Amino acid sequence: MSQVSSGGIGLRILGFAMGLFLCLMGVNKIAWFTDSNILVSQLLQWRDLASAGSLWYLETIALPGAPVFARLVPVAEMCAGVALFVGYRVRLIALFTLAMILNFHFASGVMFDISYFTNGYGPPVVGSLLALGLGGRRLPWSATS
Repeated sequence: MSQVSSGGIGLRILGFAMGLFLCLMGVNKIAWFTDSNILVSQLLQWRDLASAGSLWYLETIALPGAPVFARLVPVAEMCAGVALFVGYRVRLIALFTLAMILNFHFASGVMFDISYFTNGYGPPVVGSLLALGLGGRRLPWSATS
């Protein structure tokens, strides 16, 4: 039997926590399935305060794609959450989810403000997903790595 490292145990616990977090974030967006205007409304609020880069992204990609994203995002968050919780393909799922989270942070423009560094959805989530993406291989109590 191989020895389990404390770092591996710590990352596995982080995977459980991030998995639960992402599942709940996805569940909170279930209403988007039947009403993509919820997402559109949020994107329009962000557009009103957006920097040039975020404004281009919102008007060119996010707003036109909102009907698709309103259905894709909750499913992606819940699937990624379950995968991280059970330890399935942790590195791949964590990096995919990190890209999705950074997409939201970029679109909202929050990552361009100093208050981003005190935002609970900012560095703690980004750092956790990055740690899992870099070190989440062969973790204990995982379905696969």
